[in-house]
Amino acid sequence: MLKYIIRRLFVSLITIFTVITIIFFLIRMLPGDPFTSERDVPVAVRANMLASFGLDRPLHQQYFIYLKNLVTKGDMGPSMKLRSRMVRDIIAYSFPASAKIGFLVVLASLAAGVNIGVAAAMHQGRKLDRFMMIIATLGVTIPSFVLANLMILFFSIKLKILPPTGYGETRHLILPVIALAGYFTAFIARLTRSKYLEVIQQDYIRTARAKGLTWRSVVFKHAMKNSMIPVVTYLGPLIANVVTGSFVIETIFAIPGLGREFVMSVSNRDYTLVLGVSIFYSSFVILCNFLVDVLYVLVDPRIKLEDPEG
Repeated sequence: MLKYIIRRLFVSLITIFTVITIIFFLIRMLPGDPFTSERDVPVAVRANMLASFGLDRPLHQQYFIYLKNLVTKGDMGPSMKLRSRMVRDIIAYSFPASAKIGFLVVLASLAAGVNIGVAAAMHQGRKLDRFMMIIATLGVTIPSFVLANLMILFFSIKLKILPPTGYGETRHLILPVIALAGYFTAFIARLTRSKYLEVIQQDYIRTARAKGLTWRSVVFKHAMKNSMIPVVTYLGPLIANVVTGSFVIETIFAIPGLGREFVMSVSNRDYTLVLGVSIFYSSFVILCNFLVDVLYVLVDPRIKLEDPEG
């Protein structure tokens, strides 16, 4: 286990370093700079602004200076557009909103998706199975922004029972959570149904039934646990995607989250903010994937984290 953790840590550091390098040079390939859009700025003032952020230096020097500050001080620098704010402060302010919605989306997607998948599998070929799979197919094919706008039209404009935008109260979370959870719920339902149908054909399920165990006991103590492995696999990317924010949903519902900050930073060519959010996002994805690997062992003890030769 310790060897596995050390190896994963090393690979994670290499991955983050690669992300920093690619994003650093890629964002600078865009035309212009953070101050291009600012009109009526004298040439001398613009030159001073570039120099204050070190953008007048050769690109390789900027790269090594950024790495040095990041590694030695953990300093991501100030935002080049929101100059009174540090990048780490922007992330700290924006992430909780995205995390709160993301956490609710994960819970809702897992609860609804697993139950729909199991219910459909237990009624394979019947009307309930066909109905649930139609719903799941619609959930996968309908984009979240379309679902969001439809719900705003129906629940906010027609029925006037839920607010169309805003953040802060519980009722503000209902529509964005449902809109964002639609796709993930449908995907998990299809995963669960497919794996469950495969599991109940196994010999140990037949043996359990032959021993006189009730069908409910077979489902929840044997079949359900092994049916969760594909869902656990999907859990890492799911958490990383929804917790770090969805720009489309956050924009539609006016949620001050991290996803919106990231896309705005790209359009504004805010180099330091793009890098800071990318580093945060990469680290979060790596952490989620590691936790998923640990969950594998809890779900199925036959899976080992150590190397086969170890």
